[in-house]
Amino acid sequence: MLDGLSVAAALKECGVTHVVWVPDSDLGTWEAALLAEPGLRLVRVCREGEAIAVAAGLYLGGQRPVVVMQCTGFFEAGDAFRNVVHDLKLPLHFIVGIRSYHAHQDGKTSDSCPVFAEPIVAAWNVPHVVRTRQYDPSCLVAAYQQTQAGNTAFVLLLGE
Repeated sequence: MLDGLSVAAALKECGVTHVVWVPDSDLGTWEAALLAEPGLRLVRVCREGEAIAVAAGLYLGGQRPVVVMQCTGFFEAGDAFRNVVHDLKLPLHFIVGIRSYHAHQDGKTSDSCPVFAEPIVAAWNVPHVVRTRQYDPSCLVAAYQQTQAGNTAFVLLLGE
């Protein structure tokens, strides 16, 4: 998993202004570093659908937000995602942690989140990439650059 300092540096390199999130699981370990980075504003929300709406407002206001959530929250936020990404066509960037991904790959859990995360993102017809055990901060930068280059939403799925 990526450490918070690397994540904060990668997001700053991309010019991200706000991280809108529900800190959960491994992603929540980034909080201290994100708070300490003066170039980033950390916005905590109550629900993942709210995170998408807040990020949409920030984007429309000229900011460069990233939405960070766990896959179970992504499942819950489907209508907000559909509206913002497909109806409004906002090129938001999402970092979605796949809970229990490595344990599932190793046969050590019956958690179904890893089974459905990528197929659900694919069903939303949004460009995405899955990164598992072999990733570093450069995957954050590359994924964000894809969002910007394509002027479309993009989902980076990170196996936890």
